[in-house]
Amino acid sequence: MNKPLLGVALGGILGIFDGLTAWFTPAVRPMIIGIVIGSTFKGMIAGVCAGLFARKVRSVPAGVVFGLLVGLGLAYLVAAMPSETGEHYYFEIMLPGSILGAIVGWATQAYGQAPGASAA
Repeated sequence: MNKPLLGVALGGILGIFDGLTAWFTPAVRPMIIGIVIGSTFKGMIAGVCAGLFARKVRSVPAGVVFGLLVGLGLAYLVAAMPSETGEHYYFEIMLPGSILGAIVGWATQAYGQAPGASAA
């Protein structure tokens, strides 16, 4: 599987679990479906970014750091928006988002197929 496609697929799957971590914040439980959907798209965006980065730079540590920073940045954009009660959940959103990015960054570097490589 090519690197961006792997990133999108893995980012979407991990995004579901990222969104499900909202269950541990009781104040946002009524919005869990919307959070899971948003986190899935956020994971897919982080995944395609990590996959495109992995095409250009072939370094696992650089891929992990890049993925972590992209996940952290996207999570910050979401966390900066206040909830319906006016509260911000920076830690609760940014921690799983950065972990998602780091995992996707690692996976695209370690398991993604380089362009032009044949599947054996």
